Amino acid sequence: MKRFFCFLIFALSSLAIQAQEKVKWEVSYSKEKNSILFTATIAEGWHLYSQHINNDIGPVPTSFTFLTADGVKLVEKVVEPTPIREYDENFEANLDFFKSTVTFTQKVDKKSNGKVSGTITYMVCNDVMCLPPVDLPFEITIP
Repeated sequence: MKRFFCFLIFALSSLAIQAQEKVKWEVSYSKEKNSILFTATIAEGWHLYSQHINNDIGPVPTSFTFLTADGVKLVEKVVEPTPIREYDENFEANLDFFKSTVTFTQKVDKKSNGKVSGTITYMVCNDVMCLPPVDLPFEITIP
């Protein structure tokens, strides 16, 4: 029984690692937009879900949790571009998602400077399977 649980933990860990390999995140600051940019580059054949999906259907929406904003005032909520809306075979529903690349934007107060940290939670699927959700920590300094 102990071996089974060890195998199960190993299998789930490897799936989470696979999910991290399917999406590469870059967190940067745009002085022109006065915003934190969260850019996801998504592997071919995979898609990343929108922040605005019905969580009761099944997939985990992309979300951003801000743990600290030392000296930085966040303005409103994270904004995303218009997603693709298609029928998703995995969940048998029309869902909003992104392919290839997407940039989410969090505005900050113009007078802000300091560190912002938090977590990006996301889930990726292809046409036949989904990988478990990932919680990816981030930290950025606003100059």
